[in-house]
Amino acid sequence: MPLTPAFDEQSLREYFQRITTKPVSLALTSNTVSMLSVREKESGISIRLHGMFLNAGTDVLDEIGEFIKRKKRPIPKVREFIHQYKACLDGRKPRSIRIKTRGRYYNLLDIFESLNREYFSKSLSPVITWGKKSPCYAVRKRRLGSYQRDTDTIRISPLLDSGNVPRYFIEFIVYHEMLHAAVAIETGSRRQRIHSKEFKRRERLFKYYEQAFQWEHRQWRS
Repeated sequence: MPLTPAFDEQSLREYFQRITTKPVSLALTSNTVSMLSVREKESGISIRLHGMFLNAGTDVLDEIGEFIKRKKRPIPKVREFIHQYKACLDGRKPRSIRIKTRGRYYNLLDIFESLNREYFSKSLSPVITWGKKSPCYAVRKRRLGSYQRDTDTIRISPLLDSGNVPRYFIEFIVYHEMLHAAVAIETGSRRQRIHSKEFKRRERLFKYYEQAFQWEHRQWRS
């Protein structure tokens, strides 16, 4: 799926480690001059990466992974992401979370509570909210949902609050993010496991999985 998970430094390191199949050390920086630096050592690969890449899509991260494996590989998606995200690099601290569950077309709280009963036996308790449009909205528009583990918060893209989006699709996006919370809770681990075999198995239990996948493919990859 094209969803971009809510990465932290550790899960991003594990992501690159899976792509490269080598030990990876990762350091997140605020250096706006050198945003991506890769060095190969005997012990593995050392990566220095600007913290903004925690918000990148998997298409951008996969391109970084290919760049690491194959030197001098073109990275047009990475360059485009950096160019579009520069407006966000003003050093401001994030504001406190403003919860908004009722949209023009969909009420996220109703959807969350229904899914919580049907698939999770009412065991989940994340906060859910519509995301907020910002100057960086064009960069984030492909990020339909996210789960932030440290604040136990699910954010859903306001792009989905539309009469053109079928309810089963937005339910699937919410279910996907709830599943991130559920898998982390069930494993009892502080490490976020991104789209593991167990995650994918449970993802397919959603009753409209095939319809949602097909609709997403038509709409968001066209």
